[in-house]
Amino acid sequence: MSARDNILRRLRAAPQGQTPLPPDVGAFHAALAAAAPVGTRASRIELFCEKMTFWHGEVVRVTRNNWPQKLRELCAARGIRSLLYGAQGEHARALEAAGIDGLKPYDRPVDEWKKELFEDTDAGLTSTRGGIAETGTLIIWPDAAEPRLLSLVPPIHFALLDGDRLYDTLFQAISEQQWSDGMPTNALLVSGPSKTADIQVTLAYGAHGPKELIVLLLVNEEEQA
Repeated sequence: MSARDNILRRLRAAPQGQTPLPPDVGAFHAALAAAAPVGTRASRIELFCEKMTFWHGEVVRVTRNNWPQKLRELCAARGIRSLLYGAQGEHARALEAAGIDGLKPYDRPVDEWKKELFEDTDAGLTSTRGGIAETGTLIIWPDAAEPRLLSLVPPIHFALLDGDRLYDTLFQAISEQQWSDGMPTNALLVSGPSKTADIQVTLAYGAHGPKELIVLLLVNEEEQA
């Protein structure tokens, strides 16, 4: 009898235990939530801003009426010559009406304009599905209107986040948005600009993606300060 056969024989002869029960994830998070202070919109906004700043991201509070103008000002201040956006995205019309110089629609397969996309694009704007206050994280679901490269290739990533879609935790976001009903091929959780410590364990930013992340946080007029 070979060593392999001997091992398999012993495994088959071993006493059969009970199948372990799966962990009750819902109950675990319910207990955590019950022990934590009740989260409010104001506390979520403050914590998200604090955590995003920790990760070297920038948060700019804007309103639903002025965010395109604020984005135009940010682009002008940074000398951005081209801003990539999803021409079929939910915010495309407002963006196009803002008079931002150098708007560039993402409207072709990557193979048709790879050089321009990778070498002549200064910034990109994406929408978000929400944010996680606990970790200062954006939830981004790329699709045909806003492909993955829109947030990955340009050196500067602008992300539009609705303050109404801020959640205390990732579990709350997953539950309330019902992710189990269907997810995209590539769901993203983004905390700050891209970073890596692969080389000599030294943290470097912008190695595999944007060097800057600027979150345009949609808030009410009284929450801008």
